[in-house]
Amino acid sequence: MHRSCSKLLFSGLFIILTTLTAQAAPPEYHPVDASLLKSRQGLGNTFQKLKRDQEVRVAYLGGSITAANGWRVKATQWLQKAFPNSKIHEIHAAIGGTGSDLGAFRLKRDVLDHHPDLVFIEFAVNDGGRQPEAIWESMDGIVRQIWKDNPQTDICFVYTFRVNYEKDLREGKCPRAASAMELLADHYGIPSINVALKIAELEQQGKLKFKSDQPLAEGVIQFSKDGVHPLNQGHEIYTEVIADAFKTMEPESKPINHADKLQQPFVDSHWTNAKMVPLAPSMLSGNWEKLPADDVLQRRFGGRMGQIWEADKPGSKITFRFRGSQAALYDLLGPDGGQVLITVDGEPRQKPTPRFDSYCTYHRIATLKLAQNLDPEKIHTITVEIHPEQPDRSSVAFRLKNPEQELKAPKYQGTKIRVGQIMLRGELVP
Repeated sequence: MHRSCSKLLFSGLFIILTTLTAQAAPPEYHPVDASLLKSRQGLGNTFQKLKRDQEVRVAYLGGSITAANGWRVKATQWLQKAFPNSKIHEIHAAIGGTGSDLGAFRLKRDVLDHHPDLVFIEFAVNDGGRQPEAIWESMDGIVRQIWKDNPQTDICFVYTFRVNYEKDLREGKCPRAASAMELLADHYGIPSINVALKIAELEQQGKLKFKSDQPLAEGVIQFSKDGVHPLNQGHEIYTEVIADAFKTMEPESKPINHADKLQQPFVDSHWTNAKMVPLAPSMLSGNWEKLPADDVLQRRFGGRMGQIWEADKPGSKITFRFRGSQAALYDLLGPDGGQVLITVDGEPRQKPTPRFDSYCTYHRIATLKLAQNLDPEKIHTITVEIHPEQPDRSSVAFRLKNPEQELKAPKYQGTKIRVGQIMLRGELVP
């Protein structure tokens, strides 16, 4: 081979290898400058449908701030008013106290099965205690699942406020969770709206108090009672920021097919394969029964969890096999909740896991983590067995007026376990 050709070939191979190495390098976290809006590639597909007076389905995936009758409802109303000839259909996909780690598993059931045109994602508060690398895994999984399902669907990140976030925002930086999401948004060209920044700005201007037990001066807004969940005026501010962002993005947004963005993930450990799998009778032994449709818990939680199964007999089991890396149960915590023994690939955990905690004066959705970081190529067997003793209820005592008496009441007795779905990263094996 001619020497010049050899040099060209070597040079080309060096460029290719260098490019591949650069692409494979994991992202590095750093604080990101805060802006009310970063348009990036905009919401062109959504605006195209709105301008053509077509129906637009808008999903709101988030925690309690989005679940409240607040900015979610107000933003839908604003969109309907701004585009009166389009039918705006709201998809309520928010659950209080949950982050993007659960969001990646419940995305198909709560969002994608409803065929959204636009998905707002609000997890910057509930993901606040997680490390950036963990946030990237679940958020990257959410983004990639959405575009794998329909590459014409637009996505918009929304960053909401909680007390202590003002420290970063006053320095012009996003708090850690929002910064992590901004780096992901940069990679995929996803627009983001930082409503938290507006709250911090108004507080610095003396126009707003994050929370207050005292009467405020005339014209000063009380954002919240707890520093996290906005009162009506706080939700109005959020909606105004979102409306202004839409007005800014509309003329500059172009329709785009997001499919090409799936070629290069932001992190290799993305949770694109996260899913929910219903319980099947073949997995169950003991006194498991389906909650009837008119049961108060089935009516309350069935819309999110599907069919709920209940058992309380010690020794009742759930057993399943799967090929993958992670498994959990989508279940309920409650005042009559029991505890379970977990066995993974023949290795039992030393202590039972309670389905009760210090908030359990009522029932609520939760996740029971079973296994993670397993070999994704191997088949794993998991067993969850009801323990004969109910868990210690004393952790809830401080919430009760007369704990010594109330904890003896039937409400706080029982070993009941209630499960709706299996959460998997992988595939169920019969």
